[in-house]
Amino acid sequence: MQTSELNYFKEILENRKEQISKNIDSGNSELNSLNNLELNDEGDHASVNNDSMIESAIVMQQMQELREIEVTLGKIANGSYGICEMCEDLIGFQRLKVKPHAIYCIDCREIVEKSK
Repeated sequence: MQTSELNYFKEILENRKEQISKNIDSGNSELNSLNNLELNDEGDHASVNNDSMIESAIVMQQMQELREIEVTLGKIANGSYGICEMCEDLIGFQRLKVKPHAIYCIDCREIVEKSK
């Protein structure tokens, strides 16, 4: 992969990382405010509990994506970015444009999805 392409993906990943960090902070603030509410009845408790579960799920998903981005930035740094972890072929540029932190090429991704 050319240096300009690596820089392109690195910038996208760093921007996404920054956005996710802000989202996680916001989500954690929302969870804290939900936990600090004074609730008067069971309906309020149920509503807050539901909102907390949704917010927690979003934060967990974002944390997972953040970990994947960190690993990918490490791959850019060590020169192994864009190589499928299963077949060791190059991951297509278009696939990386859609998901810059992809670890599998299209064919291997289909195999992984079918095996789940």
